Amino acid sequence: MTESRPRLCVLTVIDRMMTSGAEILATQIAVGLDPSRFESIICSTRSSAPEHVAMARAAGIEVLELKRRSKLDVWRWSPLVRLLRSGRVDIVHAHKFGSNLWAAVLSPFSSAPVLLAHEHTWSFEGKPLRRLIDRELIARRATAFLAVSEADKEKMIDIERIPSEKIRYVPNGIPDQPPGDRELVRARLGIPGEAPLIGTVCALRPQKALHVALEAVASLADEQPDVRFLVVGDGPERARLEREASVLAGRAIFLGRVPPADVPDFVAAMDVLVCSSSFEGTPLAVLEWMAAGKAIVATRVGGIPALIDDGVEGLLVSPNDSASLARAIDRLLRDPDGRRTLGMAARRRQQAEFRLERTVDVLQHLYEALYGASTGRER
Repeated sequence: MTESRPRLCVLTVIDRMMTSGAEILATQIAVGLDPSRFESIICSTRSSAPEHVAMARAAGIEVLELKRRSKLDVWRWSPLVRLLRSGRVDIVHAHKFGSNLWAAVLSPFSSAPVLLAHEHTWSFEGKPLRRLIDRELIARRATAFLAVSEADKEKMIDIERIPSEKIRYVPNGIPDQPPGDRELVRARLGIPGEAPLIGTVCALRPQKALHVALEAVASLADEQPDVRFLVVGDGPERARLEREASVLAGRAIFLGRVPPADVPDFVAAMDVLVCSSSFEGTPLAVLEWMAAGKAIVATRVGGIPALIDDGVEGLLVSPNDSASLARAIDRLLRDPDGRRTLGMAARRRQQAEFRLERTVDVLQHLYEALYGASTGRER
């Protein structure tokens, strides 16, 4: 009789559960690991919403909340240090720069043979200190860096000077999405069914360059007098963007954050989805729009060109170019058949290449390979 192999224990380190695209994906990966091969623990270094903690625990995931309030709450790291020292953890998988940094700092206390530093959006241009920390601390202590796009991987090699053999590309993926109800949202917001609705779903941060999208939509107002712009999401830029949106005379709608279960309805209500970001990794929101079969205009940055071939699954424009963005949006608003064709192609590509199951499968094989290489014990 063949003896079953012991499971590998994977510790996921994140800031909070389910608060950003990266942390949503990190949680989904932890929950999606094969329980016959892996034991999964999530360490949330800040307080997470009780419903998110309950969801993970209901899926059989152990959750450790450190509840730190600032970088200076050093004493709150002691439960994590105890866990790392216990000999229980085989793989530490940290997500985003802050968690990567702390995982590297605490690695001398860890008995885990594998440390993975997952960068979800490479954005360190103009940040020499972060690049130095990545190269001289995190890269030296981590078993591998994980990049969400080949473009990010190349930047890490060329700009940060991290050895290429230290970096692995892991494609982002999303779970299957429920179909949304277009009419439900339009009725709720008082938007006529035939009115052109442009929209986006994102955190309102400078990276997203929503002022460029606002300028583009405003420039369409004369040709498209019924156009509306719907923004789903919240963040530090909201007040400024709402002031700038005054030129749209009430046709810009800022909804703030909505429950994740409601997002498919808002996406379904939109005719054209816009990603105006100045930089990105592989944005999960764009993958969700592709899964919904929507027409997309996005900037040609980061990993987006690896998702969308211009004119095939959507339209690509240069970043910070409101005129080009406006022309692309106008083209799609005038061509309903073209929107449907692009949307169907986008959905086919997402289903073929960017599903959560594929992301989890790639990581499970990587966990076992790196653990075997680090310990000499094949998995």
